[in-house]
Amino acid sequence: MKTAVLTLTRGGRELARRLSTALKAKVINLEGRNIKTVVRELWPHYEGFVFIMAAGIVVRIIAPLLRNKKTDPGIVVMDEAGRYAISLLAGHLGGANELARAAAEAVDGQAVITTASDTLGLTPLDLWARFQRLRLIKGSFITLSAQLVNNGRLKVHLDNIGGELPPDFEVEDDPALADLIISNRRQPDHTAVLCPKNIILGIGCNRGVKTQDIESAVAEICRELNLLRPAIDGLASIDLKADEEGLLDFARQNELPISFYPAARLNTVKGIQRSETVHRYTGAYGVAEPAAILEADADRLLYRKKKWQDVTIAIAERPTIITPEYK
Repeated sequence: MKTAVLTLTRGGRELARRLSTALKAKVINLEGRNIKTVVRELWPHYEGFVFIMAAGIVVRIIAPLLRNKKTDPGIVVMDEAGRYAISLLAGHLGGANELARAAAEAVDGQAVITTASDTLGLTPLDLWARFQRLRLIKGSFITLSAQLVNNGRLKVHLDNIGGELPPDFEVEDDPALADLIISNRRQPDHTAVLCPKNIILGIGCNRGVKTQDIESAVAEICRELNLLRPAIDGLASIDLKADEEGLLDFARQNELPISFYPAARLNTVKGIQRSETVHRYTGAYGVAEPAAILEADADRLLYRKKKWQDVTIAIAERPTIITPEYK
C-alpha cells in the first residue's frame, strides 16, 4: 500500500518519522502550507493516508475529494501522542482498517475500528468478494452487510459454484429464499448477485472482421445463454489472429485479456468439431472451441461454436472454487 503520513505540527514530526519507517511511507510536512491544495495534489497518487491531526480537520479537507468507496484511498487519523489510530474512511476496500492496525502497532497505540463486521467478528463481505474475484452486479454491500450484522448470517445460493463459504454464510438451495446469489447468469430482479469472472470466449474470425461484428455476436450469445457480461474474463484465438485489429479493438474496448495459441497446440484438444476448411487455411482443425477450452483450463465447452458471417464463437467456463478467505 503506497502510503503518505501527513503532519501539521512540530509535535507530530517525530511520530511521523516512526510511522514512515514502519509503514514504508512518505512523510509530508504541511506546516506553513495550504493543506487543502497539498492533499488535493497528493490524492490520486497514494492508496492510503495517515493524518496526524484532529479528525475534524481531516473530514473538512477530504470531503470534496471523495468519489466512490471502491476507489477512495484508506484514511487514518492519529493524535500527536500516537495513542489512537482511527480508521476514518474506506476501512475495507481502501484498506484503512489494516492501515490503522499497522500504524497503532508501530507506535504501541490502539487501533480504533468501527466497521460492524470487524467489531462483531463477521466476514467483511466487500473484501471477501474482491478476494474471490466476485463482482456485485445487483444489490448493495451496505444492505447485505446490514443483513449479516442483524441476523448473524447471510443465506447464499451457489449457482454451479464449488468450494466453501465463510462460517457466517449459510448455503441456501432455493434461490428465491437467498439473500445473495453467486452466479454468472441473470437472476430475478429482487435478488442481490455476485458474479464470478469465469467465462472464456474462444473466437475465430475472418480477416478484416469489424469490432462491431464481434460485439453483436457476443451480445447475442449472452442473451441466448442468459450470461452476465461481467462474467467474461478473457478471450482466446489462434496466433494467426494476433494482429487482427477488429479483434484486438474488441478486447481493448471491453478491457479483456486475449491469448493466442499456435495451431499445433489447438490440435491437441479432443472432442471439438473439426473442420477441414479451417485446417486448410490455418493448420488447426478448429479455433474457437479448442482456444476456449485451453484458456479456461476446462475439460468441456459450455457452448459449442456458433458461426456468423465473419465471426465464430465458443464458450468455456473456468472452474470456480470459492473459499472463506478474504486476505
